[in-house]
Amino acid sequence: MTSGTGDLARRFETTAGATFLELFFDVAFVFALRALAQLLLSKLTWSGAYQTLVVMLAIGWVWCLTVRVTDELGSERTSVLLLVLATMVGALVLAAAVPEAFGKTGLVFAGTYLAIQIGRNLFVVILLRHQEARHGAQQSLIWHAATVVPWVIGALASSPVRAPLWTVAIAIIYIARWVDYAVPGLRRIRTGKAQAGWQHLAERYRALFVIGLGEVVLAIGSNLTDHAFTTTQTVAFVVTFAITALIWRVYIFRAGTQMGPAIHASARSDLIATVASYAHVIMISGLVVTSVGDALVLEHPLGHPRTAATVTILGGPAVFLVGRYLLSYIVFSDVDKSRLIGLLALALLVPPMLFLPPLVNSIAAGAVLTGIVIVDSRRSPRIPVSPPGPDRPSDQ
Repeated sequence: MTSGTGDLARRFETTAGATFLELFFDVAFVFALRALAQLLLSKLTWSGAYQTLVVMLAIGWVWCLTVRVTDELGSERTSVLLLVLATMVGALVLAAAVPEAFGKTGLVFAGTYLAIQIGRNLFVVILLRHQEARHGAQQSLIWHAATVVPWVIGALASSPVRAPLWTVAIAIIYIARWVDYAVPGLRRIRTGKAQAGWQHLAERYRALFVIGLGEVVLAIGSNLTDHAFTTTQTVAFVVTFAITALIWRVYIFRAGTQMGPAIHASARSDLIATVASYAHVIMISGLVVTSVGDALVLEHPLGHPRTAATVTILGGPAVFLVGRYLLSYIVFSDVDKSRLIGLLALALLVPPMLFLPPLVNSIAAGAVLTGIVIVDSRRSPRIPVSPPGPDRPSDQ
């Protein structure tokens, strides 16, 4: 390991895969996703879902932007290692503040988020000598600094005002990334990567999804431990785990091996990679909701029907399918009808499922996902290895 800062650029010919440091960094986000699921479970209302979404977008973007940095820099350097470890500590504090983010720990959450995002950019500006990357970090720093006011004022305001102000702050930074952190009066960042770089980025996206699946499995195991091994509980366990396996299978279809080459093949690869990160944040949100739905099923498999439980149990897979469709459409130029039909089926299931217990709701969601997996298995032989990468997704 070296400590020099003269050449921090990542060498993909020797480190195309995820490093041990990057995998260690991912561990912190298992705790973060668990905290998000617990927040939603404790506030199973529309306002609670909105609050969970706000903090989810913030935490998800911490992961995504840190991954972009480790994608570009050589993580074997001592300076980069320290940056990643410092971000990991910040992520743990951020996750610990989630349960009361709209209460007494709001300032802790906002302050930690800003420290991570602004501190990361300052690190690159100070230490990186590669002028193009440094220029990008400077513009990113400007945009993140612009969000300080809504983050801090929101943290000091009451809960009803906090959520809208934080939403504005998050929207600013997501839009800024969409336009490559363009700043009036400054030249735009030049984008582009080698093929190995896109392959590494795709692997990191897949790692994020595996983290989300890990949180769902953790929730299933924890809830099973808390309840007796009755016949009903055993059936609920099998069904919820089957749904997790089906979600995994729906995700890896094409994305499991072809995402990196597909991004590289596109004429707008950096924009496509950004949208892919948005799609993964949506899918992870779906996994958080699925985790909560599994907890509801395992707690009272044959309990009285509840609107909140039905919406959560069916909504988790639905949100996942929204993100997965976006990934297929943008990255693979594929109008994935099976996922659209699956979304429609889940929506149509809501009214009748309102009158049925959680376990039946879960079985219905599993049936929809099973149908998508069957369609995927029949499509596999006819799908090319990678798309031609047009400027925009085709409508074929």
